[in-house]
Amino acid sequence: MNTLRVSRIITAIFMSISICANAQDLTELNEQAKTTHNVITKTQLGFVKGVSVIDTKSPVNKFLGIPYAQAPIANLRWQKPKSATPWQGVLDATQYAPDCMQVPFMGDLAPLKGPLSEDCLYLNIWTPAQDAIRKRPVMVWIHGGGFVNGGSSAAIYSGQSFAESGVVFVSFNYRLGRFGFFAHPELSEQSKNTPVGNYGLMDQIAALKWVKNNITHFGGDPNNVTLFGESAGGRSVNVHMLSPQSEGLFHKVIVQSGGGRSDSTETVVYLNKKGTRGNLSAEDAGVQFANSVGINTNDKEALAKLRALPAEKVLSGLNMMNANTPTYSGPMIDSSIVLTTDEVGYAQGQQKKIPLFIGSTDFEWGFLKDYNPQGAIAIATETLKSVNNRVQFTKAYLPFVLAKNGELNYPLLGSMIFGDKRFVEPARYIASKASMNDQPIWLYRFNYVPSQLKGKVDGAYHATEIPFVFNILEQNLSASQNDFKVASAMHTAWVRFAKYSDPSPKQGSAWPTYNTKDNRIIEFNENGSEVKQDPLANRLNEITNLISQ
Repeated sequence: MNTLRVSRIITAIFMSISICANAQDLTELNEQAKTTHNVITKTQLGFVKGVSVIDTKSPVNKFLGIPYAQAPIANLRWQKPKSATPWQGVLDATQYAPDCMQVPFMGDLAPLKGPLSEDCLYLNIWTPAQDAIRKRPVMVWIHGGGFVNGGSSAAIYSGQSFAESGVVFVSFNYRLGRFGFFAHPELSEQSKNTPVGNYGLMDQIAALKWVKNNITHFGGDPNNVTLFGESAGGRSVNVHMLSPQSEGLFHKVIVQSGGGRSDSTETVVYLNKKGTRGNLSAEDAGVQFANSVGINTNDKEALAKLRALPAEKVLSGLNMMNANTPTYSGPMIDSSIVLTTDEVGYAQGQQKKIPLFIGSTDFEWGFLKDYNPQGAIAIATETLKSVNNRVQFTKAYLPFVLAKNGELNYPLLGSMIFGDKRFVEPARYIASKASMNDQPIWLYRFNYVPSQLKGKVDGAYHATEIPFVFNILEQNLSASQNDFKVASAMHTAWVRFAKYSDPSPKQGSAWPTYNTKDNRIIEFNENGSEVKQDPLANRLNEITNLISQ
């Protein structure tokens, strides 16, 4: 970090307090903090001052902007995260730290609150204020954003409701874009036997290690950690399920729209070799980027010059809207953290054999038809050319894709195919492969459209389940009673999974674990939650057949 946001007044008073202060020291600090509704606790590296939120359903303490690693700047750019250093006095953890460098984009469902910086490796904690000695289940959230956007400061990711429900909630930032996923021959040469490339994933592992070592100070149980995330966050969870570097850092997982078919969707990237379909290696992408900013690969100072680039130059406009570029690789198979693809890893039973709750929305990429109708038409056209039985394939998507004149609505069909291929079918695929092992699996689907959007959208789009999972609808003045009912059902399922390793409701029959024979899923819909035989089975079977061709 460049600077620690340490309170000068408290630092002056408590400069002599050591990290290993006893319980009496901590009690005295908290007594002085109570007058301003602050709360102080300790970590392995020093004291932190958070905020006590008392005007809620249940009192909650929140700590924002705690460093879990040193600032990855200067020579630490494109290096494995280094442990944060101890601080003197009391660290002010009452405000979010900067989110990681990125280029925001219009329409982001999780807009960020504060500034952006390379100095961004911080985490946030919400914890029940009462009975702090009790060890409570921990939920660690990984935000989405295509590995190029996103951050933990977004209001939609508030852990308030989780803490009110008796869970210790943790969110964190990790390096994004070229800061988080970058390879170059010079980096590989200098790094020798240490991991390279997937720095954002290394950050996630460092955050999980911090949680394991410190969460007891916040009332959390380090032996009951649920790792969950959505989109790129869900993809990250799948990576950690397969990575030996993540062993012992969590005990159950929830994957929300995390994909899992990178082989079949032709998106596999390797560190230093081309993909099976000719995809550039991550090192090749790094070389192309270096060339684009005037740095020759043969230059002996190439790496030093890359590290000296201003952050804006490293960004070069990269975000969700243009991430498919030859100068950026994204996550890669590096033979250290990422050994194989999700698709192959789960098929071979390499995943951790722990409880898994996985799913998606029903119309993931529904917005494609609106912002890129020609792209959606092209997807539908090419797909119908390649399927073995066009009539059977189309029938599986009826009546959703018929226009008023009875013809196929190609933009709508293309949008559905893209979402099904990237998210909906892969969730079922992962569940089916994992169900072959001795581990409990539940497959869910979210198809609820909020009351204010009924008649305006065709289904539940990507990421629209997040406000319901986080139970933050009180921020939305247009939310209906039915919206609140669905949010309560979904949030409760997530919390019960964290507490009991089973998302089933307290009352009524237990939800069935997933298996391919019964094909029963948990559907979150206008009735709250229901167990059903998968209503999209025929449609997804066609996608499975398409992928298998």
